[in-house]
Amino acid sequence: MSRIFYIMGKSAAGKDHIYRELLQDQDLRLFSLVLYTTRPMRNGEADGREYFFVNEDRLEQFRRSGQVIEERVYDTVYGPWVYFTADDGQIDLKERDYLGIGTLESYCQLVSYFGQDALVPLYIEAEDRIRLERAMRREGKQPHPKYAEICRRYLADEEDFSEKKLAEAGIDRRYANNGALSACVEEIKKTIRGSM
Repeated sequence: MSRIFYIMGKSAAGKDHIYRELLQDQDLRLFSLVLYTTRPMRNGEADGREYFFVNEDRLEQFRRSGQVIEERVYDTVYGPWVYFTADDGQIDLKERDYLGIGTLESYCQLVSYFGQDALVPLYIEAEDRIRLERAMRREGKQPHPKYAEICRRYLADEEDFSEKKLAEAGIDRRYANNGALSACVEEIKKTIRGSM
């Protein structure tokens, strides 16, 4: 059986960079599991790469057809943003291993949908100061920086990734991304190779 290797962690822990590094490693033969969102596309993102960017009408079509595996709504300072995984035909666990990225909540819902054996959690963590510095740099590159959203996400992450919730989800392994990205990526690659 193939697996879904699922990256998660607090905002600005380095998940996107790790995700890209792992996908580029041809030896791992991972296929991208792309989630959907109604939030605006950030500068440098591409539709179908980081997310499929959709409007509320398209989300409602997925809901009506019963294709939504999991969804989360975040009440941001800019209004509600929905993130969701759809059973849109991109996942075939008989044929391929996948790399996904999301939240602890989405991970738990994917486990409920596909089964515990189908998912391998990859929890990335970084020190708070490092995460805040990264988030500020990233947001500063946007045409219209949303610094208030950084604050909201930081506080929400404390609750969303509490030690209690991590334990309830069975997350017992962590990958530190406080220094060189390559060290964290290499540690994750060992986990992936050992799970294939």
